[in-house]
Amino acid sequence: MKNDYITQIHKKDKLLVHPYEDFKTRGSYDRKLILKSNNIYLYDESGKKYIDGPGGMWNNNIGHGNTEIGEAVKDQISKMEYCSPFTESTEPAAELASVLSEISPGDLNSIFFTTDGSTANDTALRFVMFYNNVLGRPNKKHVITRDRAYHGSTYLTASLNGKDREKNKFDFEKNFIHHLSSPLPYRRQKNQTLEEFCDEKVKEFEDKINDLGSENVAAYIAEPILASGGCIVPPEGYIKRFWDLCKKYDILYISDEVVTSFGRLGYFFSSEEVFGIIPDIITTAKGITSGYMPLGAVLFSDKLMEDVKKESSLFFHGYTYSGHPACCIAALKNIEIIKRDKILEHVKSISPYFQKQLQSLIDIPIVGDVRGKGLMTGIECVINKDSKEALVLDQAIGYRIDEESLKLGLIIRPIYHVCVLSPALIITKNQIDDLVTKLYLAIENAMKKVESEGLWTNN
Repeated sequence: MKNDYITQIHKKDKLLVHPYEDFKTRGSYDRKLILKSNNIYLYDESGKKYIDGPGGMWNNNIGHGNTEIGEAVKDQISKMEYCSPFTESTEPAAELASVLSEISPGDLNSIFFTTDGSTANDTALRFVMFYNNVLGRPNKKHVITRDRAYHGSTYLTASLNGKDREKNKFDFEKNFIHHLSSPLPYRRQKNQTLEEFCDEKVKEFEDKINDLGSENVAAYIAEPILASGGCIVPPEGYIKRFWDLCKKYDILYISDEVVTSFGRLGYFFSSEEVFGIIPDIITTAKGITSGYMPLGAVLFSDKLMEDVKKESSLFFHGYTYSGHPACCIAALKNIEIIKRDKILEHVKSISPYFQKQLQSLIDIPIVGDVRGKGLMTGIECVINKDSKEALVLDQAIGYRIDEESLKLGLIIRPIYHVCVLSPALIITKNQIDDLVTKLYLAIENAMKKVESEGLWTNN
């Protein structure tokens, strides 16, 4: 029986409008209340322990309950909590800009701080528009993105998103934003090789550029791995070939590393180290503080900065909390911990084991694809492994797997019929085994449920 305190918290929580709220059912149930966290675990109001499979929201990189960051933030706030980033500077912001310049690829040495990934991507796009206006190219404004992409929740970044159902009942910019097809190898045509699939996607991109006119295309924005789209890992060579086309046609390449930076793939930034490119702009957030404080950043190349210096123009763009001292201190301490505790090396060594153990899920009749890289994975469920059909299960299976996994002490992130995992980077082999065992059983139990309801049959 709940005590009065917990009951009151649940009552107050119903006043909140949560992200992705279903207004039809809002207030009709109690959300799980998380009261404590440690390592890769979360603890609810009853004291039950859960493996945090999604690592918060792709962002809990160094693990929960790190007191070092809390102490650093406390000390900073006690000393100096805030001053206007529009007219003053602070030691933490300046120091973090220097550190990011050192660990970033190529000549990306100019840093603009934002509050999260959405505002980082929005800033990058606004800069692109500003950049071409300064250079006297007012028509060079079209932006190319992809289906199943996710770049944020502002009006402009949400217009980039390629997740159709999340666009229901909203308005979006459609005049200068264009979507290419998703680079998901699992959904390629039957008998099509990975090389042919990659060629097809590259041709589609070049055809779109030529259709729009390269003189009108400003930027291409891409996550190295499409995270919220279902952990989509493009085929080998895809990213480098797209980058080459951007160079050929004078199109800015924006690498959205909101998820893939700060260790998720074993490096501070993955664009160069994993995929062999140096973008014109990199956006980051999430793991930059491991979720301990809200912060995002945009990294610009020296070339872009030199180009805009040729004309006297003010960049009328900024946020009240750009470079907030406490958030920057959290990021600095987070980076210090990642380096000191050799977390990047740990990710490189344990990622193959993580991906290999999860491949065992492919034995379950309802699992069609297990894909991932580093410490991020998507498990796609289908009605039939040959046809890869997911229409009926789409509305049923993710919710049921989530329901069953919670019973077993595992939190996952269901994205329709895909289950996504991105645990804290400190996860151990024993914890991976525990996670996979729980998820295997949860998917099996969910499969039995949809079968008993007549939504699927194992034939």
